Amino acid sequence: METIDTEFDLNTLRVIVALDDTRNVTRAAELLSMSQSGFSSALARLRKRFGNPLFVRTNSGMEATPRAAKMAEAAREILAKVKSGILEQDAFDPLTERAHFALSMADVAEVVFLPGLLAALHTGAPQVTFQSESHRKDELQGELEAGRVDLAIGYFPELGSDAFYQQRLYSHTYVCMLRPGHPALKRPITKEVYAALGHAVVMSPARTNDLFERFLEQRRVSRSVVVRTPHHLSLPSIVSETDLIATVPLATGTYFASLGAVELVPLPFRPPVFSIQQHWHKRNHQDPRNRWLRQQIEALFNARTDRWLAAERKLYGDIRSRGR
Repeated sequence: METIDTEFDLNTLRVIVALDDTRNVTRAAELLSMSQSGFSSALARLRKRFGNPLFVRTNSGMEATPRAAKMAEAAREILAKVKSGILEQDAFDPLTERAHFALSMADVAEVVFLPGLLAALHTGAPQVTFQSESHRKDELQGELEAGRVDLAIGYFPELGSDAFYQQRLYSHTYVCMLRPGHPALKRPITKEVYAALGHAVVMSPARTNDLFERFLEQRRVSRSVVVRTPHHLSLPSIVSETDLIATVPLATGTYFASLGAVELVPLPFRPPVFSIQQHWHKRNHQDPRNRWLRQQIEALFNARTDRWLAAERKLYGDIRSRGR
């Protein structure tokens, strides 16, 4: 790496530019809020440093020598880059600027977040694009640290270290799905019926699956798993054409039910409640693009706009204010 002469004061670049602009020592000194004697001393040091008069007195004022004219042109570029690249506050204008964001979400979260996010930003951020992927627990932290993922949205308990920020969006829970006309729908599903039914279970990077498995284990609730699949999006077909039951996050179940493929029923016990959050690495905390995206997501998905709270209360009542 090349180094600049440590004896050269970069502040003197402003002296060269000011005198080249004004062609008058008094006005140049005033422009830089310097005394005339201080400005003259700085100019004298420059002349000695470069062995060149740099500026000579003429009838039209202080005229730059060819060496000084070249220096002034380069100094303007350097000072402009320092101002725009270092000193000025960075900003992001979504109406005019391009930006690409990499998001980490499970397939179930994509169904919840992406449609609303894309629709909301369609006109307000026309040149913003997204890429969404699912990441395993052992790789997500590294992807965020390296800057290959901008935000992780969902339930990610492994991102709890000081290296990450998180913002809670809203709380969520689970629901059961059965096909329309399923015999079990004729009466409320008990723990015994729930355990006896065949279950379709998703085995994916979604941490909500692990949370529910631990919840069942701690309460010694058993179930008969008939099929395991890595994809939430295959569950409507599986459930609608069999007598299997599936337990999924409420937003997922609500979406599948809206397609007419399944019916929703509550779990026969008080379900776990978990927080949906957005997570980002500290390297991006002050980045204006990342900050702008976080603000958009928080405005769209929060406790005030929770689209699933009414369905949750219809199924379970007020499960959040009571002890678990």
